[in-house]
Amino acid sequence: MRILVQLQFLALALLSLSVSVNSKESELKVVTSFTILEDLVRELGGSHVEVINLVPRDSDAHMYQPVPSDSIAIATADLVIFNGLGFEGWIDRLLDEVRDETYYLVASEGVSVLRRFGEVDPHAWQSFKNIEIYVNNITNMLIKMMPENKEELIDRRIAYLHSTRDLERNVAIRIARIPRHNRIVVTSHDAFGYLGHEFQIEFLAPLGLSLDAEASAEDVALVIDQIRDRGVKALFVENINNPKLLQMISEESGVAIGGLLYSDALSDLEGPAATYLDMMRHNLESLIEAFEFEHT
Repeated sequence: MRILVQLQFLALALLSLSVSVNSKESELKVVTSFTILEDLVRELGGSHVEVINLVPRDSDAHMYQPVPSDSIAIATADLVIFNGLGFEGWIDRLLDEVRDETYYLVASEGVSVLRRFGEVDPHAWQSFKNIEIYVNNITNMLIKMMPENKEELIDRRIAYLHSTRDLERNVAIRIARIPRHNRIVVTSHDAFGYLGHEFQIEFLAPLGLSLDAEASAEDVALVIDQIRDRGVKALFVENINNPKLLQMISEESGVAIGGLLYSDALSDLEGPAATYLDMMRHNLESLIEAFEFEHT
């Protein structure tokens, strides 16, 4: 009798293991280039996706140097998703290793592109309107690769877009109460052009669209002059770069640093920008607080 019970227990354990393995094998293996896409895929794919992300949290995708494990991840993935628009300058050589049966998706396909001094601004996710395009692109690709889960994937898309639209409406009402001349911000680099375009916020930065070049003394002096001439009070460092440049501008201009904004990467899981929605909420709440303080 005891042996029979042990055999039954072993059979149940093996069955459970088999179900677990089969469930794992049924997941779509997705590689994302940076954390914002990782979060979107997890939210939209749910338990049907296994996500491996390349550029870590709080890290600069512009300056990222791929490691051997990235090549392995891409070589074994079912789907590779990256931003495009020149954001990941290193992605092309990794995609050369993609298998014929591996799909890839440019998440930004179809967005209305902004340009700065003739250069394409790749930070399109900093717009609620654009993120809807990202969400639709990702969901459509997941449906294409997992048609059996179409209904659930559509439901997840609807729920996610409901959350983004709620947040957009709430912050838009608050920002509209703030005079346009008070909506001026200084950050490290030009990562918030789409956000500024959407909410009529003017962003000033000593660095361009990427952090792969140093700001010239002339660029820094120009920003300091604008801070003084226009009475700018909102000065923010970014999570992905060294704060020394902004600290120097703060000292020279006499304007205190107001906090931290998240531009190209999410925070760690315990931080204020652990998800895309958290990031947008944190950034906009921080800006509104600075504008309202300046307005009083």
